[in-house]
Amino acid sequence: MAVQSKLRQQSSWLTQLLDPHNRAKQGLGLVALLVLFSLRKQLQQWLQQRNVVKLARARSGSVNLDVADALKQVYLPKPDGSRDLLVPNRGRVSRVPIKPTTSRTFDNDYAAFRKLPPTSDASAANAGKKQLSQQDASRTQIEDAKAMRAEGGAAAATAKKVGVNKEFFRQLKAIFRILIPRRNSKEVFIFLLHTSFLVLRTYLSMLVARLDGIIVRDLVSANGRGFLRGLGLWFLLSIPSTYTNSMIRFLQSKLAIGFRTRLTRYVHDLYLNDKANFYRIINLDGRLDAADQYITTDIARFCETLAALYSNVSKPVLDLIIFNYALSRSLGPLGILGLTTNYLFTGWILRQVTPAFGKLAAIEAKLEGDFRSAHSRLITNAEEIAFYNGASIEAGILNRAYIRLVRHVNSIFKIRIAFNMTEDFVLKYAWSAAGYVIIAAPFLFGQKKPQSESTDAALPAAKPTQIDSTVASKTESYISNRRLLLSLADAGSRLMYSYKELAELAGFTSRVYTLISTLHLLNKEQYQAMPRPIDLAADTPFYDLGNIQGEVVVGSDTVAFDKLPIVAPAPGLERGGEELVKDLTLRVKPGEHILITGPNGVGKTAVARVVAGLWPVFQGRLERPSINDIMFLPQRPYLSVGSLREQVIYPYTYPEHVASGKTDEDLLDILKDVHLAYLPSREGGWETRKEWKDVLSGGEKQRMGMARLLYHRPKFGILDECTSAVSTDVEGLMYAKAKELGITLITISHRPSLFKYHEVLLRLTGENGAWETDFIGAETEQLSMEHEIEDLEKKMAEVEGWKTRIGEIQEELSFSKK
Repeated sequence: MAVQSKLRQQSSWLTQLLDPHNRAKQGLGLVALLVLFSLRKQLQQWLQQRNVVKLARARSGSVNLDVADALKQVYLPKPDGSRDLLVPNRGRVSRVPIKPTTSRTFDNDYAAFRKLPPTSDASAANAGKKQLSQQDASRTQIEDAKAMRAEGGAAAATAKKVGVNKEFFRQLKAIFRILIPRRNSKEVFIFLLHTSFLVLRTYLSMLVARLDGIIVRDLVSANGRGFLRGLGLWFLLSIPSTYTNSMIRFLQSKLAIGFRTRLTRYVHDLYLNDKANFYRIINLDGRLDAADQYITTDIARFCETLAALYSNVSKPVLDLIIFNYALSRSLGPLGILGLTTNYLFTGWILRQVTPAFGKLAAIEAKLEGDFRSAHSRLITNAEEIAFYNGASIEAGILNRAYIRLVRHVNSIFKIRIAFNMTEDFVLKYAWSAAGYVIIAAPFLFGQKKPQSESTDAALPAAKPTQIDSTVASKTESYISNRRLLLSLADAGSRLMYSYKELAELAGFTSRVYTLISTLHLLNKEQYQAMPRPIDLAADTPFYDLGNIQGEVVVGSDTVAFDKLPIVAPAPGLERGGEELVKDLTLRVKPGEHILITGPNGVGKTAVARVVAGLWPVFQGRLERPSINDIMFLPQRPYLSVGSLREQVIYPYTYPEHVASGKTDEDLLDILKDVHLAYLPSREGGWETRKEWKDVLSGGEKQRMGMARLLYHRPKFGILDECTSAVSTDVEGLMYAKAKELGITLITISHRPSLFKYHEVLLRLTGENGAWETDFIGAETEQLSMEHEIEDLEKKMAEVEGWKTRIGEIQEELSFSKK
């Protein structure tokens, strides 16, 4: 019975320690429940990976019919437009469903993103380009200083209205439509789980504070058994406390990566769609610069800052509420009044001395983008720069871009010196001193002063145990209140720090919103408008991207131009677009092959860009087939990252190739038609993966482009000098094969040898946009034959000279052998 009574006393003491309201079991149950929720997806992922790993192995070797069918089910688009991707990660393969954003979603979100910020990156970007060109012209330090001042002024104008204001919350609300599209989305579950762990962390902090006071009480009272018991409970509480801290950081990271995934997919669906917004944002719009930095860097920093800000704000606010309530029971209303006064006063001080971190973050991101774009331009044009030996010039450009960035970052560091000094003084020392005064008040002024010795002598003396109990009780109260007050000070300091993060978030929010808003406007073909120049004559046309009046009809059986001017757009320039071809009127019917020729710079390639939809139709009418019935071959062919097979079938994927019914034998026949049949054996097979743009020669790249044309067999093929590096005999065979397959050719070329493969000639003269058409008949064919005869006669005249040179080389070789 004595043992049971003692156990009941210890159990009662433990219950009172953990929760004065007898809710310890509920708290421990909450911990277990959160652990189960946090681990619930691991089993699902493991089962999913087992089903997917067999499909992944098929990509490493030969592919049979069963595996091809499996890959077809994984990669091919589903009726709703979604597709599944196999993503290798840490030796395993995961099956990731990709659901593209619907056009209805874009239409619903357009109203929230149609308003660009008052000051976008356009002014700063254009100013930066102008400054860069001016700096390239001279290397003097005076020029650099002027450019620095101009850069600072433009950047300051860009970030003038970036801050924690009404515009910031409007932009953040619009972005939240993407981050949390539904109430039952995964991010909502992570958010609630994260919040639960934050609440649990505050609850555990309360238990730690009470336990701290009890341990010190037992130590002062010389209660060894109670001290050891408290120490054991201390280690027992450390387990859920450390797990809670780890889960808070883990869920914060999960929330950030979830936000980034949604934003990146949303932006990719706008950026890489059938309207080629990735081309428009670079070549047809001046409101945004370095879009790659916005997508890769700014979105990541925005999501990380947003996820961290919620944790850094909600946890301190919760701590302030709960800890203030707990302290109010010990300190009374006057103590709470003192704490509140301290909060308001120190908050006002920090608000006055806090710099505009949002503006500084926006400027830093802009300068980071300039430095990154300078390096990207160097990588893109490395060969040409090396030929010109322009390393010193490029080094000057890169160094100036980096110096501008470093000077701005250094200025931020200098600004933070005074701010950090004030912040540390207020939040650490001033708050601690005020806290000591507040918690000491009940002990210094809450008890009556001791009476005189004569009075005390008449009263009975207090027992030592009573004195020790009073001291221990006061010590327990002081230690617990001190622990709560330190946690309260930490919560208040983190809340003050969070304003700085909120200001930085405003800068990232402005950039992310500008990116999405610009893509939405381009998706609706709303370009940057420019006013008509005052000095422009009334009868002179002004082609402004903000005022496009042309009509485009997609799905026609022909390619037709009806009074359509071919205009080179000039985004952000007051002079407007340049008219290259005036009121082009032409209709290309199936089987009616047309050759476009003319001197350089008259707009031959511009015609292909207008047909492809890369350049807008300012006036007139354009009719063209659907995108699946027309194919464009540029002069510089693009070779993607992938296997040799994927170079031929581009832009198809392998499952789409299998679904089409074509085999590797069919691909080999196509390579024979373009004289590339030796590639599979030379490079190691169809599955070989290399950097093909460096492996293939110029002629091989162009013949690979023709192989793609023969593979896809579109109704119309627009060929822009796509065989300029190919010999005339092979070129003729490829054109004849394309015509044999029923492909209507619209060729842009200077070669007279191509006349025989076309029926209509469109000649662009370049004089005031003039053009003329003619049927390729006897005269044009005779002219073509005369040019070919001249070329052959020149080559025949060189034969004797080459024979003589061969003899000289043979004599030199025989002499060297002796």
